[in-house]
Amino acid sequence: AFGIADLEQKAVAGAVPEDEHTNPTTMYGCNKLYGEHLGRYYAHHYRQLAQDRVEGLLDFRCLRYPGLISPHTLPSGGTSDYIPEMLHAAAQGTPYACFVREDARIPFMVMPDAIDATLQLAGADVSSLTRSVYNVASFSPSAGEVAELLTKHFPEAKISFAPDVQRQAIVDSWPADVNTQAAEQDWGFLRGCSLEQAFEEVLIPEVRSRYASD
Repeated sequence: AFGIADLEQKAVAGAVPEDEHTNPTTMYGCNKLYGEHLGRYYAHHYRQLAQDRVEGLLDFRCLRYPGLISPHTLPSGGTSDYIPEMLHAAAQGTPYACFVREDARIPFMVMPDAIDATLQLAGADVSSLTRSVYNVASFSPSAGEVAELLTKHFPEAKISFAPDVQRQAIVDSWPADVNTQAAEQDWGFLRGCSLEQAFEEVLIPEVRSRYASD
């Protein structure tokens, strides 16, 4: 749902809150933003001119997930899939040419933390919610930092960088990190695993097991 004009603005923006830089450059992002606005409309403004209008018929709550990394679900070509692709290739001993620069940086989280956040928001008392849409994220590494971490665990991994101009431009338009303060204050969100914890405790053990018989 985000869209930042250039790398200079991205650097200045830092951790972006929900209501800033919402000018996505992809149809995917536009549809996400449209879905959020529809949910907000139906929750708060539906049939606003009707004489028999009933307030609060729909309790709409939405999370803006960052890139999600799973050792179980194979990446399917998404623009944020370069880290999952890197992980699975390293575990299989397959050379991987990453389609973004080494310094490319966007937020991520592991799937268990995303599920926990979803259940947490769903179970929150509506009286504590100050908005309909919330940012969540756990860590925000550069692609190069992830490659370095993976080669420590998979010394035979062959990871190179061959940026694709179009896909790199999309990644450059996304925040380096997101501000999760609203979620933390309203329903107790915690950012979850650090980068090292995510890989060492969740991702690498599971992905090793996945490919152990290959």
